[in-house]
Amino acid sequence: MKFLDQCKIFIRSGDGGGGAVSFRREKFIEYGGPDGGDGGRGGDVWIEAVDGLNTLIDYRYQQHFKAETGVHGMGRQRNGHAGADVILKVPVGTEVLEEDQETLIVDLNRLGMRYLLAKGGNGGFGNIHFKGPINQAPYFAMPGQTGIEKWIWLRLKLIADAGLIGLPNAGKSTFLAAVSAAKPKIADYPFTTLSPNLGVVDLSAQERFVLADIPGLIEGASDGAGLGARFLGHIERCAVLIHLIDATSADVAGDYQTIRAELEAYGFGLADKAELVALNKIDALSEDDRDVQAELLAEVTGRPPFRVSGVSGEGVSAVLRAADQEVKRGRSEAATSGAANDPSRAAWSPSDD
Repeated sequence: MKFLDQCKIFIRSGDGGGGAVSFRREKFIEYGGPDGGDGGRGGDVWIEAVDGLNTLIDYRYQQHFKAETGVHGMGRQRNGHAGADVILKVPVGTEVLEEDQETLIVDLNRLGMRYLLAKGGNGGFGNIHFKGPINQAPYFAMPGQTGIEKWIWLRLKLIADAGLIGLPNAGKSTFLAAVSAAKPKIADYPFTTLSPNLGVVDLSAQERFVLADIPGLIEGASDGAGLGARFLGHIERCAVLIHLIDATSADVAGDYQTIRAELEAYGFGLADKAELVALNKIDALSEDDRDVQAELLAEVTGRPPFRVSGVSGEGVSAVLRAADQEVKRGRSEAATSGAANDPSRAAWSPSDD
């Protein structure tokens, strides 16, 4: 299935049905009077985060979504039926933005979260509502209210606990395949990965997290070079970034600084996230060469890097357990922050009664 993480769609809520102009006319009833019913309410447009989806590909083939118009009112005080709603089902982690692609409408970051995008128009009143001692036979009714229409953008940011970053051919896909059941494409040329991949790392019952692999970055990615910085949005929600450096590179320090520069240029707090630096592909080096490359990398990072190999599995458990600790720390901080911002979850005290 093709991966699609951004699309533009048109939505329109339903118009309200018009009220009816009607009068009661029955045999042996001299004064029937007005009896026009109300129009039905137009359908709403909702969006909902559901399980089982990981792409917006469904919205490539249909871009227009319109809710039903309410049924007009009828005589004998019969009200029109409300129009059917439209529910847009999207993956968890989908953001809804205005047409300017900057104004955030809602972030559907929880399973089952639902949001009203466009409310349907109210139905019009029938003429029975306008009778009175002065106007006992009103020949008018209200039309239905017009629905809301607009273009919006859907942008998916995958929900992952940890993210893999690095230059093309740094071994990210191999690493992901080695530590999870994911099966990303692996080849010996740059830009093998063209879309993000997710895998579940299962170290133990208490050590489990989701790892995201995004396409490799190159210098100038924030300005559109290579695949650009488009896929960096998929690691914005990660608690920790695992930065893989190719140990066989002629300039490991320069490789690290290139990626760090792109993270800072992208913004959105990526440069401030917890980072684990790992020297990958050490199986291709001798012990002396490993030490040399690790020292060069430590000079720019300020700490010794992990030494790992996605092929042989050497050092993989150590970096994964370090990542799991950062993920748990991030979850704890998020839970604490959520409790602090939610008055309903505040600690109870006797004075509250």
